[in-house]
Amino acid sequence: MLLIDRSILTEKLSGILDLKNVFLDEPLSGHTSFRIGGPAAFYVIAENLTELKEIISVCKEMNIKWYILGNGTNVLAPDDGYDGVVIRLGGKFNEISIEEDINDGTALITAGAGVSMAALSVYALKKGFTGLEFAHGIPGSLGGGIYMNAGAYGAEIKNCIFSAKALTPDGHLEEYTKEELKLGYRTSRFVGSDEIILDGAFRLMVYPRIPIRTMMEEYKKRRIEKQPLELPSAGSTFKRPEGNFAGKLIEEAGLKGFKIGGAMVSEKHAGFIVNTGNATAADVEALIEAVRQKVYENSGVMLEPEVKIMR
Repeated sequence: MLLIDRSILTEKLSGILDLKNVFLDEPLSGHTSFRIGGPAAFYVIAENLTELKEIISVCKEMNIKWYILGNGTNVLAPDDGYDGVVIRLGGKFNEISIEEDINDGTALITAGAGVSMAALSVYALKKGFTGLEFAHGIPGSLGGGIYMNAGAYGAEIKNCIFSAKALTPDGHLEEYTKEELKLGYRTSRFVGSDEIILDGAFRLMVYPRIPIRTMMEEYKKRRIEKQPLELPSAGSTFKRPEGNFAGKLIEEAGLKGFKIGGAMVSEKHAGFIVNTGNATAADVEALIEAVRQKVYENSGVMLEPEVKIMR
C-alpha cells in the first residue's frame, strides 16, 4: 500500500470510527489462535452496521482489500501480514437477545456474529434452553461458526439454527432461512462468497439447567483430555474424510510428532498441527502439504485442509 494511500485511508477510517478502534500495523499473531501472522496495515473494529458499511465503501472506493476476522481460531495469517484492512465485528455485533414463547416452551435466541460460540452456549444455559451445548467447547465466533457450520460431539450449527442475516456485496441486508443457508459438513452458502454474516437466530427448547450444565462440563472435560490445548493451534487441521478420521490416518502414516520448523503434528492428537513456539505460516503450510502427501501415499486418501489460509 502506498504511503499516500495509508495517509488518506487513515484519515477516512478515523472519520468513520472512534480512534480507539483503528490500529495501524497491528500484529495478526495477537488475533489468531495459532499465534502466527505479521502486521495488518489496518486493523479496525466496526461496532455497528453503519460503520461496517462505511468501512467497506471506503475500501472499495480506494481499491483496497479487506478481510473479516472473528476470533481467528480457524485461520492461518501470513508471515508478511495483510496489506489491507482487517475488520473485527464488535459493539452491537457482540449482543445477544431472546424472545421466549411460554406457550410452546421455546425461545428464539439471536446473537451477533461477533459473539463467541462459548458465550452463546452459556447464555442459553442461563436462560434454561437446550440445543447449543456442543458449542461450549468451540472457541470461534458465531460468524465463523455459521460460515463453516461448526460442530462438535455429533451436533452442529445446522441442527439448531433458525435463520441468519448477512450483508451482500452491493450493501443490501438479506435474511436466510435454515434451508437457504445450505449448511453441510464444514460449509455453507457463504463459502466463496463476499457476503458478511451479521447474526444468527436459534430456535431452542426449554430444558432443566442441571443436565445442560452437566453435558457442557462433560464436553469440556473430553476436550481437555483429547486435544492439545497447551500449545497454539487452529483446532482440527483437516476435514474428516468420508468414512474415516483425519487424525487416525495421520497417526497410521507415522506422523505424530513430525515437524517442519516450529510447526508440529501434535503428539496428543494427530489431527492437530501445533505451534511449538516459533512456527511461521510457511512452516504450517509446508507441514500441511507434507502430511497430505504422506497420508495419500499411505492410505490413498487426500486430506482436505479445514484451516482457512488468509490471503
